[in-house]
Amino acid sequence: MEGLMMDDYPLTITPLLARAERLFPSVRIASRLSDRSIRATDYAHVVSRARSLAAALLAEGVRPGDRIATLMWNHAAHLEAYLGVPASGAVLHTVNLRLPHDDLAYVINHAHDRWILVDDVLLPTLASVRERIHPERVVVFATSGNGVPKEFEDYERLLARHPPATTLPCLRETDAALLCYTSGTTGRPKGVLYSHRSVVLHSMAEAFALGLSQSDSVLLVVPMFHVNAWGLPFTMTMLGGRQVLPGPHLDAENLLDLLERETVTVAAGVPSVWIRILEALEKNPGRWKLSHQLRMVVGGAAMPEAMARQFAVFGISTIQGYGLTETTPVVALSIPKESMRSWDADRLFAQQARTGLSLPFVEVRIRAENDELPWDGKAVGELQLRGPWIARSYFDEPESAGKWTEDGWFRTGDVATIDSEGFIQIVDRMKDLVKSGGEWISSVALENVLVGHPSVREAAVIARPDPKWGERPLAFVVVREGARVTADELRALLAERYPKWWIPDEFRFVPSLPKTSTGKISKLTLREGLTAASGPAAPIRSGPP
Repeated sequence: MEGLMMDDYPLTITPLLARAERLFPSVRIASRLSDRSIRATDYAHVVSRARSLAAALLAEGVRPGDRIATLMWNHAAHLEAYLGVPASGAVLHTVNLRLPHDDLAYVINHAHDRWILVDDVLLPTLASVRERIHPERVVVFATSGNGVPKEFEDYERLLARHPPATTLPCLRETDAALLCYTSGTTGRPKGVLYSHRSVVLHSMAEAFALGLSQSDSVLLVVPMFHVNAWGLPFTMTMLGGRQVLPGPHLDAENLLDLLERETVTVAAGVPSVWIRILEALEKNPGRWKLSHQLRMVVGGAAMPEAMARQFAVFGISTIQGYGLTETTPVVALSIPKESMRSWDADRLFAQQARTGLSLPFVEVRIRAENDELPWDGKAVGELQLRGPWIARSYFDEPESAGKWTEDGWFRTGDVATIDSEGFIQIVDRMKDLVKSGGEWISSVALENVLVGHPSVREAAVIARPDPKWGERPLAFVVVREGARVTADELRALLAERYPKWWIPDEFRFVPSLPKTSTGKISKLTLREGLTAASGPAAPIRSGPP
């Protein structure tokens, strides 16, 4: 017997924008543009313009499934594209503007992007690959007040030609909505093609898991070109909540100004951003009056326990998030269970630093070879995932089947444990584990202890070839401004937690660590520096600073 529900009602992005427009028209959306001015608008205006963009695409030859690229920072016009492009039946391709030029050209060509919507301040980035790509149209959004160069189309004039579409295409929930590419750290970037259904289900689960509501004000520090800003633009549009978009200005002073000015309750970004925020708060205690409800969502890399403790000093709670481009992206959040609220502070901070509990409808398992391992907090294996917003293949990549198991689970490439409470703990990336004398050493575990030292700003541990042990850990350390620490102090700190054979043989103190296009520490660059003919990658100097 079948249920008597309207099961044929499609889960698409279109009702999200219609709901915000009808129920929350005056809710504020604030954007900081390239000249640092703040432009305030609301859902009524943004959705109206998104409807005009959809009308323009439909009237000017864009067909269902065609890819429309954006090369844009976080601002309201980008949100218009988030809503208007999928609502037209086209596919929004958010291009990572920090990709190396070769990869930037590759993803635009691989996606066969027909149009590119680009910020005027990013035209030099587009120019770097212009001779290698062949879009039919380049449409420029002016953020600097300097106008649009004559050789390009003006975004505002495009919208002005097309009144808002009152009727949008009827879409299937399985239709493609969005396209993102992986960062390409181990080869060419790979495209992940999200359906309308996956985005809607992800938005509902994210709202539930984070406890978001219409009363929240969310600062999107995570770029809108990085896995759809972790889905938060769609989630907050669905809820009718306030959105704060910082544009290209990700320095601590600007972000703290926005946190205060817009009474932000939730902010989302990678650890390197939050490190700068912490340093600014420590240097200027009391300067910024932040919301007492403020929560920092930390993703993209592991959050050290020390970070949770440091933010708590300022009354700010932290939430570790976990996901990948292939998972839309959020699949786990480290929010303690109600039964854990009575734990002592040390135990609770340690739990917060774990990777987290899986979201509803996301199935998780860990496997070693072909064996599924127990959830005992000890067994270590590859984390594998299955669920309605997990990719089943890459876009136009027939040779990528090895990322999925024979029974259809996605292989994350992350090594993890799962404890009896169901909390996942990522031990390391499979490619980043150090195998010394036949035994595994977790680089992530060592890094988390190192950044717990008050003088350490950032740390990265990689494997260095060793004639006797096969590999040995090598630590790169960035020291906080004005602080000092020696290698012996760091060895002693690690020795409190780990056996002697885990301790790196060498500590290299460096002024900064290389980052990927998504703001993560690039261990690939560090490893390449070790093998380069000219020696280690500059700038590196041994010994304490």
